[in-house]
Parts: sequence; structure tokens; C-alpha cells
Amino acid sequence: MTTFCETNVRTYVVDAAGRHGVWFLSLDAARLGAVVVARTRFRLPYFWSSMALTRVGDEITYRCRRRAPRPAAAESRVRVRIGAPFAAADLGPREHSLTARWRLFSAAGGRRRHAPVWHEPWPLHRADLLDVDDHLLTAAGLPHPTGDPLVHYSPGVDVRIGAQRP
Repeated sequence: MTTFCETNVRTYVVDAAGRHGVWFLSLDAARLGAVVVARTRFRLPYFWSSMALTRVGDEITYRCRRRAPRPAAAESRVRVRIGAPFAAADLGPREHSLTARWRLFSAAGGRRRHAPVWHEPWPLHRADLLDVDDHLLTAAGLPHPTGDPLVHYSPGVDVRIGAQRP
């Protein structure tokens, strides 16, 4: 198992068979090996990025700057203050829907694929957004966001991805 910084821009989808999953518009990772494997094996839109996560007390600063493949210049900087953990009873359908995705979808050569995903439930904390300067959304072709963002923090979980199927 390896640990490295990763940021993704994703949307939530349901396929023709009614299976819920995640469609990644972009994924940035600090490990070149992980990027190469994910791009070739899973056909996911990974980018090799210079990334840093700094924690001082209850504040986290997360930075991302794409390196390759080109032309994909994009940067992101986010600073949050970590709050109290959510109790299981405090988590509603929205939090479950955003974090409990057990399948990923991708496409290559005109063929759609899916793969099962396994992970423990995400331990979520409340969080306050202190600063954001993000260009990953617009680099993925999405409009600049408006309104207040939904912000949570998680220390992460181990994730395993199964074999892809057509």
C-alpha cells in the first residue's frame, strides 16, 4: 500500500443497469507510477502533479500543480479548518451518496467499462473553507462554480479497485 496526494474532479452517475458509480473528469496524483498504471490499466484521466499537503494544528493547506501530460496546465490551492467529526447518526443521504460509491466507470476506444471499488466508510469531519483558488474544475471543462461549496474533511481510507469489465 502506498500513500500519496490525489485530487479528483468527478460526477456521480447511474448506468443503464441501474448501478451507481463515479465518472472521473480528472484525477491529479503526486506519484508518477500511479498515474501511468491508472491511465493504462483503468483508462482514467490521471495527471501527474506536484502536490503538497501541510497541516498546522487544525488547518490543512492542499496544493496541486499539474506536470504532465501536456497541455493540461491547472493549479489548485485549498485551505480548510478541520472541525468535529460527524457522528454516524449525523450523516444523511447526501453524505452517504457523495462518499459511498462502490463502482467507477471509464471509457476507451469507444468502449465503456466499469470496475468495482471497495473501501471502508469515509470518516467525515465538519470543515470550514478558509481559502480556495482552484482551476481544476474549469480545466475539466466545467463552468466556474458559484455559490457556497459543501466542505468536509476526511483523513482518508484505503481503496481497492477490482478488474474492469465491459
